[in-house]
Amino acid sequence: MNAQSRIYVAGHRGMVGKAICRALKAQGFPDPITFNSEKLDLRNQGAVTDMMAREKPTHVFVAAAKVGGIYANNIYRADFLYDNLMIEANLIHAAHQVQAEKLLFLGSSCIYPKLADQPMTEDALLTGPLEPTNEPYAIAKIAGIKLCEAYRDQHGANFISAMPTNLYGPGDNYDLQNSHVVPALLRKFHEAKVRGATTVKCWGSGSPRREFLHVDDLADACLFLMREYNDRPFVNVGTGEDLPIKALAETIQTIVGFEGDIIWDNTKPDGTPQKLMNCDRIHAMGWKHSIELQEGLRSVYNEFKADPEAVSAK
Repeated sequence: MNAQSRIYVAGHRGMVGKAICRALKAQGFPDPITFNSEKLDLRNQGAVTDMMAREKPTHVFVAAAKVGGIYANNIYRADFLYDNLMIEANLIHAAHQVQAEKLLFLGSSCIYPKLADQPMTEDALLTGPLEPTNEPYAIAKIAGIKLCEAYRDQHGANFISAMPTNLYGPGDNYDLQNSHVVPALLRKFHEAKVRGATTVKCWGSGSPRREFLHVDDLADACLFLMREYNDRPFVNVGTGEDLPIKALAETIQTIVGFEGDIIWDNTKPDGTPQKLMNCDRIHAMGWKHSIELQEGLRSVYNEFKADPEAVSAK
């Protein structure tokens, strides 16, 4: 991948896609090929095929997906399975049709069994049952991995996959019903502080452990893998460090400056007890994250605090 490459970023308006575009610009690459959903429905095979034939990208980042937290994954199960299957299948097949030099498919740590040994190594895939609340999304992402492997096996395509851990960063979704844990907690504590509330109710028990990676670190890893990695096995991308949700909430409480109490709602599901990635494979290649959690959370909160209404509307 160089200055002459025709780079297509699918999902450029999402948090991950925006971060990849920022990283490409920062590293001197030309503006990537992009299309918003109004101009290109990635679930429409004909539209994707026509676009790929017209644009002929040499390098493809598949960052497009329907995403959400526990509530959204559990309620909109058909949408999460159908939309993600269609998006990835159309993009991967069309990239093969135009003989793209390389494609990077982005999955999720939820592909692993609910009770996988910790930290989770890449070979834990398909060794046990998935977490029920996000099973449709996980199945779609597993299908994407296997599709990349199949095109490599049958056609020799240089299609690779990376599995990020839980992400946070600029451009996140702050909708309280459909967001992930970091933006949800940031918004909850901020709004409670503004209202002068004395308590904040948080989902679950606070005991599950989670790993968090700043999206700009993921983007850096994506460019690294696009340049350096050409093998069949997919690659975990994370920090290799985790903490209890309770500790995350208390950290965000401190950063926001909320002085009230946290009440844990044990009637809500916790999800997987622990999700920690084993990142030995990518570390051995020479990549490691650079943004530590407290630094990243403060940066994200400063962005939110500067214009909470605009950020919440994203």
